[in-house]
Amino acid sequence: MEFRIRKDTPVKPHRKHWQFCVGSGHALLALRTDYTRQLKWIHDTLGIQRVRFHGIFDDDMRTFNDLSMMYSIPGSEAFTEYNFNACGVAYDNVLEAGMKPFVELSFMPDKLARKREGEKREGSFFYHPLIVPPEDLAAWKEYITAFMSFLIHRYGIEEIRTWYFEVWNEPDLPMAFWNGTRDEYFALYEATAQAIKAVDAAIPVGGPATSNSKWVRSFLQYCRERSVPVDFVSTHQYAGDPLGGVEAQGGMEETDQGFDLEAMMAGMRQAAAEMAKLEDKTFLKGFRTLMPDKSETTEIEYGLFPDNAKIVRQQAEGKPVFYTEWNENAGFSAYTNDTRKVAAYDVRAALEVEESVDGSSIWCFSDIFEELHPFPQEFHGGFGMLSQNGIPKPVYHAMKMLSDAGDQRMDLGEEATKGEIGIAAFRKGKDTQVILFRQKMKNMDLPKEKAVVRLELAQKPARVLLRRVDEEHGNPLRLWEEMGSPVSLNRQEVEALKRESAVEREACEFDWTDGTLTLAAELGVNDVYFFEIEM
Repeated sequence: MEFRIRKDTPVKPHRKHWQFCVGSGHALLALRTDYTRQLKWIHDTLGIQRVRFHGIFDDDMRTFNDLSMMYSIPGSEAFTEYNFNACGVAYDNVLEAGMKPFVELSFMPDKLARKREGEKREGSFFYHPLIVPPEDLAAWKEYITAFMSFLIHRYGIEEIRTWYFEVWNEPDLPMAFWNGTRDEYFALYEATAQAIKAVDAAIPVGGPATSNSKWVRSFLQYCRERSVPVDFVSTHQYAGDPLGGVEAQGGMEETDQGFDLEAMMAGMRQAAAEMAKLEDKTFLKGFRTLMPDKSETTEIEYGLFPDNAKIVRQQAEGKPVFYTEWNENAGFSAYTNDTRKVAAYDVRAALEVEESVDGSSIWCFSDIFEELHPFPQEFHGGFGMLSQNGIPKPVYHAMKMLSDAGDQRMDLGEEATKGEIGIAAFRKGKDTQVILFRQKMKNMDLPKEKAVVRLELAQKPARVLLRRVDEEHGNPLRLWEEMGSPVSLNRQEVEALKRESAVEREACEFDWTDGTLTLAAELGVNDVYFFEIEM
C-alpha cells in the first residue's frame, strides 16, 4: 500500500470535535478524588473541554427527600426538601479539573417517579436508576426549575449559559434507560425545555439523546409543531452493538422497542449452557459469557457511524449535532475494549465524521465506572481511555496523537481513510505530520503489511520522529497479563505499567531523494503510527 502527498495538497481545518466532551460513569463517582484527578489529566493532556455523566438526579445523590426516609411515621412523607448540594460538589470538581459539565438531566427521583402496579421502575444497572416517567409533569417542571435556580445561584447566569442541558439518556431503550413510550419522552422533553427556558431563555437545551442515531427527525418534527425550544440535536452511535438505525434507513422509528427481547433471552439461555461447561468460575468470565463481544462474533460494517452521522446532519435542520456517546463497542467488559482495536477505530471514526458533527463525546474517559458491575481487575474490558488506576490504554495514546496533530488537515480525499489501511496528514507550523492506521472490526491475528508514504517536500527534513501503538508500544494489557493478570495492583506496580507501556517519540529512518521523502511502516492489525516531520 502506497500513499503519495504532493507539495500543493490543499488544506482544511482539522476539526477536533471529540475534544468537545467526554463521557464518564454516573454522577456519584464525580465526588471521588481519583475520578477528579484523572479527569483533570484527561483535560490537560488531550484538551477535552467537557464531561458528561448519567444520574445527576439518581436517589444516591439525595436531591429530593421526605421525612419518611428518616422516620416512617404516618404523614411524614408530606414533609419534603430539595437538596442539590451533592450535585454542586460534583460540578465543583468538574470545574476544578478545568472542564465544564455537559449536563444530562437523568434519571427520575423516587419522589417524582410514576408508580404503577407491576411496572418495572429500575434500569438494569449497578446503581439502580429509576427509568419511569414522572407521575406529574407539573411537579417535574417545578423540580427542574429549582435545580436551575440552584445552579444559577451557585455559579452565576453567565457561567450556566455556557453549559449544555440534555434531556435524559437513550429513551429509545426500554428496560435500560426509559420505561415509557417515545411520545412520553417527547412530553418529558417539552416540559423540561419549557422549565429551563422560563428560568433563562439563553440556556442551551436539546435531545433526544437516543442510541444509534434514532428519533431525530420525529423529535424535531414534534418540537416544530408544538413550538418547543431545542438548541441542539444529540444522539449516540456505537459500531459493535447495533440495535437499529436512523429513520432514513428504516431503523427503529416505528416502534418504541429498542431491541428484540425474545432473541436476547434465547442468547442468555445459550450462554447459561456454555457457562455450565466453564472451569474458570470467576465473575468476569461468567459475565463475558453472558455478554459476548459482538464486534468479534458478528460481521459488522465499519461505516455505521460515519454514514448515520451524515444522515443526522441532514435531519438536524441546521441545528448543532452532538454525538454525546460513541465508541467502537457498546459491550461492557469486552476484552477488546482494552486493546488497540478501539484505538484504530476511534482514530478512523474521528477523522471520518469531522464534517458531520459539531461536537462529540467518546464513551468514556476512565474505568472508574460501574454501570453494570464494579470489576476489581485493572483490565476487565471497561470503556475507559484510562484504567481504574489511571494507566493509559491504547486508545488514549492514539487520541493523544490526534490531539497533538496540527489544526490544518491536508485534504487527501475521502478515500484516504476508507480502506483497511488509512492515512491522514496535517500541517503544524512548518512541520508535517502523518497518521497511519490499519483498522479492522475483528481483532484477528493477521500478517503485517507494509505501508509506504511518499511526501513531496521543498527541503530535506531535519529529522522524523515516530510514535506508535502496536503490540510492543502503548499496550499495558499485555504487560499486565505477563504479570499473571493480578486482580489488584499496588502503587509501584501501577507506576511500572505506566512507565513500561508509555508511547515515546523515537527517531525514524527515512529516505530523501530528489525532493521526495519516503517513510515505511509495517502495520499489524489495528496498529496506529504517527510521524512528525520536522523541517
